[in-house]
Amino acid sequence: MKKSLVALAVLAASGAAMAQSSVTLFGIVDAAYGVGKGSVSNKTSLKNSGYNSSRLGFRGVEDLGGGLKAGFHLEAGVNNDDGTGSASSAANQAQTAANVGTQGLTFNRRSVVTLSGSMGELILGRDYTPQFWSETVYDAFGTNGVGTSISAFKGGTTGVRSSNGIGWKSPSVGGVALWAQSYMGENASTAAKVGNGNGFRITFDQGKFSAAYADSSLTTGAGTTNKTSNLGASYDLGVAKLMAQSNTTKLTGAADIKGRNIGALVPMAGGTFRVSQAQTDQAGKIAKQTSVGFVNPLSKRTDLYATYARVSNSGGSAVALNGASTAANASSTGYEFGVKHSF
Repeated sequence: MKKSLVALAVLAASGAAMAQSSVTLFGIVDAAYGVGKGSVSNKTSLKNSGYNSSRLGFRGVEDLGGGLKAGFHLEAGVNNDDGTGSASSAANQAQTAANVGTQGLTFNRRSVVTLSGSMGELILGRDYTPQFWSETVYDAFGTNGVGTSISAFKGGTTGVRSSNGIGWKSPSVGGVALWAQSYMGENASTAAKVGNGNGFRITFDQGKFSAAYADSSLTTGAGTTNKTSNLGASYDLGVAKLMAQSNTTKLTGAADIKGRNIGALVPMAGGTFRVSQAQTDQAGKIAKQTSVGFVNPLSKRTDLYATYARVSNSGGSAVALNGASTAANASSTGYEFGVKHSF
């Protein structure tokens, strides 16, 4: 009888502990048929991540009591069109063809351990950079696909994520919150600062209105840096969510890259219509991109989508879409049809 009572007590205690923590397996598989056309060459491909980035991940949280929680997030990019994994930049520096090809599946998208409480959240590891988050949330096409303007805005190996980082997200006070981050290249003393950087993002969210300013700096070599600043905002009218942003990337030894983007998400019967107009300008080399698309949800976890985009180049610009190539001052078009499933 005593043994039974002890066993029940152990099970009860174990159940209480398990109830305070959780681990989740999650992911997205996204594939699209994509076409790019340019004056020099065209390209047709089966792509991944045309709407959302394909991924496989694990995340968990443990309630430590007293309002304190510990958590982790391990997320790997998956190239489901060919079964390979996505490469990571371990030292916030460019990867060679050789080491990218031998990395296999990595937790390149996000690999962090966190502590959170009333004073905010401490984040340690590889994570998104603050300025990238501003760039993607104020683009009607987000991060992915032929319609996004992100690839034209970002600069350097930490344009999206940084490794070896320490970050902190403050609690929201009156709708205002701060995200600060510092990261290291972890090099020998002869090149100690290469791959080092920092950034921050200040947000204001009040009802249907959202605005943010973000800034970042990355050391790319002796006396050379990449600096990016972004200002964006959105407002949800109900019949449409409007958004706009302005972005400047300063590169040592090269002309600034200046970009802007306006767009809208319009809910309608059968899904959401997406539209945006973007422009980038580097020393008079101007690329103007118009993108339209539609997302049709088949369920809470599965979407069909279609996107069309066109780029007009001038001043010597030669931006092309979906892997095509085009001559200076010529145009390029691209489109894709895809399906995204999340789990």
